[in-house]
Amino acid sequence: MSAATRRPVVIIGAGPVGVTAALLLARRGVRSVVLERHQDIYPLPRAVAVDDEIHRILQSVGVHEEFTALARPELGLRLLDARRRVIAEFPRSLDGHHGFPQTSMFDQPELERLLRDALARRPECELWGGVEVVSVTQPTDGTAPVRVTFRRDGSDEEEHLWADAALGCDGAGSLTRDAVGAAWEDLHFQESWRVIDVRTSLPVRTWDGAEQICCPNQPATFMRISEDRYRWEFRLADDQNLEGPDGWERLRELVAPWVDLPASQSDDFEVIRQARYTFRARLADRWQRGRVFLLGDAAHLTPPFVGQGLCAGLRDAYNLTWKLARVLQQGADERLLGTYERERKPHVRHVIRVAVAVGWVMTGGQDRGAAIRRAVVGTACRIPGVTAAVSRDLSPALTANPLVRRRPRLTGRSLAGTLCPQPWVIVGGRRERLDDILGDSFAVLTAVPPTARMTGVAAALGASVIHVGDLDDDGTLAAWLAGGWADAVLLRPDRVVMDTVPAGTGDFTDAAAWAPLLHTARRPAEARPAP
Repeated sequence: MSAATRRPVVIIGAGPVGVTAALLLARRGVRSVVLERHQDIYPLPRAVAVDDEIHRILQSVGVHEEFTALARPELGLRLLDARRRVIAEFPRSLDGHHGFPQTSMFDQPELERLLRDALARRPECELWGGVEVVSVTQPTDGTAPVRVTFRRDGSDEEEHLWADAALGCDGAGSLTRDAVGAAWEDLHFQESWRVIDVRTSLPVRTWDGAEQICCPNQPATFMRISEDRYRWEFRLADDQNLEGPDGWERLRELVAPWVDLPASQSDDFEVIRQARYTFRARLADRWQRGRVFLLGDAAHLTPPFVGQGLCAGLRDAYNLTWKLARVLQQGADERLLGTYERERKPHVRHVIRVAVAVGWVMTGGQDRGAAIRRAVVGTACRIPGVTAAVSRDLSPALTANPLVRRRPRLTGRSLAGTLCPQPWVIVGGRRERLDDILGDSFAVLTAVPPTARMTGVAAALGASVIHVGDLDDDGTLAAWLAGGWADAVLLRPDRVVMDTVPAGTGDFTDAAAWAPLLHTARRPAEARPAP
């Protein structure tokens, strides 16, 4: 094996998840090569929404300003009945917990172009297009090196790369999923829908948010993507076609509640794409084997009703990459990598269940019970705080594990496993986002003078220690700490609260739980030769 065929990390798939993973690794000095079967970006729209947590991840790879310029903030989600009367409304703030609009609409090819341009600027990353991966193998004990076998366009010759780790970001039909021996767990939702993306200059009757028609006979979703771009999703029977001589008339009927189309096709209403999709709810039963990992649609499939499909994949990348970098570069314990599935899988399962529940409200039967259920939803959502709680529930706290130290609480809400807010802060007379001050490593945020133990923990982790009173912010951080009954928190590189200093106690007390995963006396393992 030559240096030309060895890479620290091979990433299979150059969609948003794979490229973001490469950029996150590059920020930590880890080299990677991304293998993609297509030569260029898929030009048609697919994902159209991300939340403020994902916008923050885009900040971490340096493309948030460009993304903000092309994205459009969305005001929220409305559930409507068949007569388009509002059952419930879930508003979304223009200034969310993470410092960005809570929902942003965009065109996926534009996001992918931003990410690939950023990738091209990083010397740690390579992108090989026109490459079909045919197998991923590793030693039977699950150790490195992983062998990735591929063919280039127009060639039958098989070539090989060896890597310390391989990330399968290769979608629902993932070859990597077979390599880890994973099978799908069915979460009991499967429906065939037609997705229609259009560009039009015609007047469209809408508000600046998404609408979901809760009608068992003809459920639908509608959203405005940009100034002149819109998306409709309809659940259609197999014999309801939009092609052929009657296709335009059928389309006119479907979109009539929103826009008046002329009797014949018009350049004022351009159908960019029509595609039939089967919306599924599935979860891979395992996400890792040794040094091979699944991310994104390779690991989970989410119905689109709450806009979390792409979001879940980018959260995967954010969770895994800092851990992988610490193992590869600093010799951290191999068990650290096992916390990836342990943390992400319950989180994704919860999000899928929320999406399925919304789909159930939209399409849950034609009997009297279905009408009663929708009425109950409407009544519940008029209770103060319910809709805000549902919005928060799209990204619940991580479950307790060695990297999330939960403590019994007598009052308030535990901060462990939650994400730190990101306000604007003033440092040295300059106004900056908090994450730009924290950097890419661990950090201690404290509302009290740091103790010797706090600074010792920070020094051991290479973490900065920041007194929130020195940031001259609007009080967001101090209020957040006080609301969690904490004097200080230890933040992981992915901004998750790993541990807290309970108010009045003065110190972190559970370092023994997580220190063995993050610290070792050994050097990073030397690369093993390929077999």
